[in-house]
Amino acid sequence: MHYLKHHRRQSADVTDKPQLNGKIPTVTVQLPMYNEYYVVDRLIDNICQLDYPIDKLEIQVLDDSTDETIERSVAKVEEYRAKGFDIKLIQRTDRKGYKAGALKEATADAKGEFIAIFDADFLPQKDFLRNTIPHFNNENIAVVQTKWGHINQGYSLLTEMQALQLNVHFTVEQQGRESGNYLLQFNGTAGVWRAAAIADAGGWEADTLTEDLDLSYRAQLKGWQISYLEEVISPAELPAEMIGLKSQQYRWMKGGAETAKKLLPQIWRSPITFVQKLHASVHLLGSTVFLFVFMLGVFSVPLIYFINPLSSEVYLLNFFFLSMIMVVVVFYVANVRASWSELSNWKSIFKFFFLFPIFLSLSMGLSFHNSVAVLAGYMGRKSSFVRTPKFNITGIKDSFKKTKYQGVKISVVTIFEGMLALYFLFGIIGGILSGNVSLMLFHIFLFLGYSTIFFYSVKHLNYQGAS
Repeated sequence: MHYLKHHRRQSADVTDKPQLNGKIPTVTVQLPMYNEYYVVDRLIDNICQLDYPIDKLEIQVLDDSTDETIERSVAKVEEYRAKGFDIKLIQRTDRKGYKAGALKEATADAKGEFIAIFDADFLPQKDFLRNTIPHFNNENIAVVQTKWGHINQGYSLLTEMQALQLNVHFTVEQQGRESGNYLLQFNGTAGVWRAAAIADAGGWEADTLTEDLDLSYRAQLKGWQISYLEEVISPAELPAEMIGLKSQQYRWMKGGAETAKKLLPQIWRSPITFVQKLHASVHLLGSTVFLFVFMLGVFSVPLIYFINPLSSEVYLLNFFFLSMIMVVVVFYVANVRASWSELSNWKSIFKFFFLFPIFLSLSMGLSFHNSVAVLAGYMGRKSSFVRTPKFNITGIKDSFKKTKYQGVKISVVTIFEGMLALYFLFGIIGGILSGNVSLMLFHIFLFLGYSTIFFYSVKHLNYQGAS
């Protein structure tokens, strides 16, 4: 609702976007990476093409790599330093604090009044800084976050599914939160921080796997604001294989739970409004939904033997269909209306109703994996920051199969996903034999979701980058 209101106001507002007023501030660009052999050259080349005065630009390459990536970083830094760029390589002797630790150490030496951060899979457009820095004319702004684009969205169904979800977050969610005056989040990359806000909020901390969410909330609790620019697109490479996607999901889900556990007491003691506190709580606890999806699926199989298909009990399930309609509307607006402008109306509608059921099924299939991550976060179990491998995939002709990184062994979680696929197949067969097909569609979605996740988790084992 807030998202739609924002766009109605935006259509009526003819105010020009902010511009740099006179003095051009110094900006530090930080590029945290770890074993990014396939994309390090692409990243540094892209950053050095930013349309910003070279004497006002500092570039910090934060490379904690333990492989040949470091040699590429050294060569690129030397190449651009010879061209007059203020660029340096910061290599730590250990990975203490992982990404948060690297950012904390580099920020202490940063020259810039503002700090732009890009992960290794991002390729910001040349005018990125000229489009974002003017928004800091408002002295209350701590962060300017931009929308993620997808350079390899059409590579496979897996990348299409991820884009479908991310488009919701970077349109309806982020823009709606800003319009409703709720707390937003910095997404870890493709954004710019005011250096003073980082210091005022307490700096980068490594006690969660989502250091970006943590710091952005702490800054807002100190009175700072976040500006979200939906119109500024920062293209990035989506994970093209299942193991990489699952490592990213684990980090996001576990980190979200850790941040909720850490910050919810502070939020409820803070002076922000009750509605803001309530919305922030729902936001931080959002990953918990996978626990309910997983439990609902597990208990639905024995339920088919207790529901009389001729009784009114079945009609109680209509409530869930109403909820699903709302979800469909949100995804439709975020994708068809806001993100697929290059497609005709009929093509975008057909694409949406083809992809959404598949997305729904795969999301159900990830519920066990993500539930494990959420529980680990709430229970305080420590784990390392596992990188999401990138393979420089930009088109369908590119491949992640020829990788220098060794594969990993099949995990216990993956084995359980295979067993859950069989469990829901049993649910389908049991429904047919008992004559109760009221949950048949639900069990089909769960079976297909878990089967697909299990199949590609095993198939892509040898393509997973070393963590």
